[in-house]
Amino acid sequence: MMSFFQPILSLDDLRARLKELPVKDAAAVNAVRVREPLLTKPPGSLGKLEEIVEWLAGWQGSYPTRMDTPRVRIFAGNHGVVSEGVSNYPSEVTTQMVANFQTGGAAINQLCEISRAELKVISLELERPTMNFTKADAMSEEEFVAAFNIGADSFPYETDLLCVGEMGIGNTTAAAAICHAIFGEQASDWTGPGTGVKGQGFENKVRVVGDAVSLHKLICNNGLEVLRCLGGRELVAIAGALVAARFGRVPVILDGYVATAAAAAVFSVSSNALEHCIASHVSAEPAHRRLLEKLGKQALFDFGMRLGEASGAALAIPIVKAAHTCHAGMATFDEAGVSEKD
Repeated sequence: MMSFFQPILSLDDLRARLKELPVKDAAAVNAVRVREPLLTKPPGSLGKLEEIVEWLAGWQGSYPTRMDTPRVRIFAGNHGVVSEGVSNYPSEVTTQMVANFQTGGAAINQLCEISRAELKVISLELERPTMNFTKADAMSEEEFVAAFNIGADSFPYETDLLCVGEMGIGNTTAAAAICHAIFGEQASDWTGPGTGVKGQGFENKVRVVGDAVSLHKLICNNGLEVLRCLGGRELVAIAGALVAARFGRVPVILDGYVATAAAAAVFSVSSNALEHCIASHVSAEPAHRRLLEKLGKQALFDFGMRLGEASGAALAIPIVKAAHTCHAGMATFDEAGVSEKD
């Protein structure tokens, strides 16, 4: 299905691929810029929508832009660190929520229906959580490679826009540990309530994040090793999806804190690796705003959401569709017989 991106064989193989990332199509961007001033509106009056259509054209690598096949992918995984008491919910909830997605009962199902986006949920060995990363590496290199390739192979070539999200009890702890390892600062700067952890439970979560990063500090200068040692299979799969999307010229919308933390691990290896990605929203998880600043990303909206499951990314699809449709459908001044400014 994903013939344009061959499966990675190792972390070294992935590092080599990240040195050969495709760049945006300058001719497609220029085509947008040539048509935009001719449309029946004052220059720049659609603001961010004009930027979005340039982004869409540049990373689709064609003009006019397309929005026929938006797809949403949720990756689900379980985490051994849950045994440290970092969540209000047991790991079984991951499996239960996957079943809810599959029967159409979750928020993401409704948002995909509104956006007319294809939704698929990909479970990654839910019966076998990653190792507790306060005591050992979360995954072996072989497990990392397997999860990455599942993510890379999760959508077909005929995809105009990809939204990535996750489900996994304990994964806000993993996200916090990844960010703390990559960007430094204090463990408390990157740790949030997740599913609503408060009081001593929250203090314990901060301690777990700090202890985990201290244990793995020798690999903290390598983002892919950070993702392997402190992440989860679903986070690795997200990384796989967004890297494959880059090679397949598929623009990506990132969801909230956890998905963006997975992206940050790739960013730390190649600072231009996320140029084809936009951030959908600012999560109510406190560290998400700080993380977006580190990545140089400005979110499309801030609605106080913190659900995960690609909900923010799916909600952004109509915004991207609006940018595409306005640019493609508006008449020019000549076509409408409207006088231009003197």
